[in-house]
Amino acid sequence: MTRLRATPLVLAALTALAAGCSGPPNAPVDADVARDTLRTALDSWKRGEKADALQGGSPPIYVIDQEWQAGAVLKDYKLAGDGQAMDASLFCPVVLTVRAPGGSDVTREVTFIVSTAPNRTVSRKVF
Repeated sequence: MTRLRATPLVLAALTALAAGCSGPPNAPVDADVARDTLRTALDSWKRGEKADALQGGSPPIYVIDQEWQAGAVLKDYKLAGDGQAMDASLFCPVVLTVRAPGGSDVTREVTFIVSTAPNRTVSRKVF
């Protein structure tokens, strides 16, 4: 009998919790700003700056890229199209030419995920 009384209370608490967790929908990505943000980040990498160098800018740009953070050198890049906007992110293909520490140049196409709100973020899509 105690179990029967607790069930409606548990369901009410879970419903209230779920309602409280759902915030406003994400703002749609601004594709032009996202591409500019990506170029800014890649230009920073190409200049030899650290992945976190743009966090102090205005506006700050937050970059997550394991290869960059591991010390690889970006020799060149080319955006391979305008990218595809999906909700709050732009998925943008980029051809990178990268030199790993102590290695040779490697050219490959990767996809970066760029968001413009609430913060500008750049991260590499991992398959």
